[in-house]
Amino acid sequence: MTEKQQTLGAAATFSGKGLHTGATVNLTIQPAEAGHGIKFCRTDLEGRPVIEAVADNVFQTSRSTLLKKGEATVSTIEHLMAALWGCGVDNALVEVDGGEVPIADGSAMPWVRLIRQAGIVPQDAPRKYYEISEKTVLALDNGREIVAYPDDVFSVTANVDFDSHVVGKQYAVFSVGTDGGDDFAAAVAPSRTFVFLHEIEPLIQNNMIRGGDLDNAIVIVEQPVSADKAAQIGKLFGREGVAADRQGYLNNLELHFDNEIARHKLLDLLGDLALVGMRIKGRILATRPGHAINTEFAKLLRKQIKRDADRPTFKYDPNAEPIYDINRIKATLPHRPPFLLVDKIIHLTDTEVVGIKNVTMNEPFFVGHFPDEPVMPGVLQVEAMAQCGGILALSTVPDPENYSTYFMTIDGVKYRHKVVPGDTLQFELRLSEPIRRGIVKMDARAYIGNTLATEAKLMALITKNK
Repeated sequence: MTEKQQTLGAAATFSGKGLHTGATVNLTIQPAEAGHGIKFCRTDLEGRPVIEAVADNVFQTSRSTLLKKGEATVSTIEHLMAALWGCGVDNALVEVDGGEVPIADGSAMPWVRLIRQAGIVPQDAPRKYYEISEKTVLALDNGREIVAYPDDVFSVTANVDFDSHVVGKQYAVFSVGTDGGDDFAAAVAPSRTFVFLHEIEPLIQNNMIRGGDLDNAIVIVEQPVSADKAAQIGKLFGREGVAADRQGYLNNLELHFDNEIARHKLLDLLGDLALVGMRIKGRILATRPGHAINTEFAKLLRKQIKRDADRPTFKYDPNAEPIYDINRIKATLPHRPPFLLVDKIIHLTDTEVVGIKNVTMNEPFFVGHFPDEPVMPGVLQVEAMAQCGGILALSTVPDPENYSTYFMTIDGVKYRHKVVPGDTLQFELRLSEPIRRGIVKMDARAYIGNTLATEAKLMALITKNK
């Protein structure tokens, strides 16, 4: 069964201060229609500008991820983005009356609770995935690297090393789709953001972490400080009796996990990878991840998605047994040779179909089109796609042999590559909207290998035979 997109069952509201600005921000997550994606709306600005939560809009990555479109910005989005992803929300409009998402307790758990309280509902549209098809590597300085490998499921490993005697070398792993996968809410969401004690004063001097306190961050103490210095630090956080007299964590904080630092880095990575704009199937290994490399990797994947948009989604294995062989196709469609232009169906769901046509020199149309330069007529390429779409349409009725499909409109036809004897055409058709009253609307493409040959938008009517 094809996975469905999801949104919230109701609006969810939260108020809190921003980590870096210290300003109180009111935030509401609104349900959104299928295909909307995640977007942020600055309700406090004229015209209520909307910023799509995609890597193309990343403007700055210093201590958080900041999106910008035009003059509108919104920062510290990563924990909320991770929570939306982890809860399975594909579509939402996040309304904020300020430039920074509230930090809450420094983890994604408050957002998970908020989303679950609002409820999550399926939508009448398939969920989109980008499948990693080849090893993809992004390496930056200081040993920072993210590598993605093809896999049938999604998994992430985050390795961290801050050259810290307190933190040491840590790693965290999260996976989806293997025996149910890991529980995001239990394994990742509670992990809190962190800062090293020696970083606090420089960050404050740079007008950052004005909303930071000991309730929304782990403070790592590499070198113990005097009681006077500890009191001074406590004053910065509005807290008395701060203990920093030994190596470890400020106030001897108890961690949620032994590897909470690595888990939080993994949380940030998931939030930044959500900026790809669709879910991923693949195995991702990140060494010393951070917002800069995370978002650059998301941009790289988005470029690959655009590149692969003109490539087939399914890999044709001629040795695999087809879903429909030629005899079942003949039992479904009324067409017969020489006008039956689909040889086999290799994939079929309630929303998509993939078919194969082996083009040989024995095709009767090559006699006249053209004798010395055989080219498959474009109209027959469209007809072949339409027959493939007919199988998708007729698969939705219980007795397809008693029905036929009649095509009503064919729009947006583009011929991008000529089809000649010896080519194997792979047709991929998907419903562009749910079937209603027998009306079937499909996006159709034909490929030769990885090359897009033909595309069109088709509309057909399912009718019962007389």
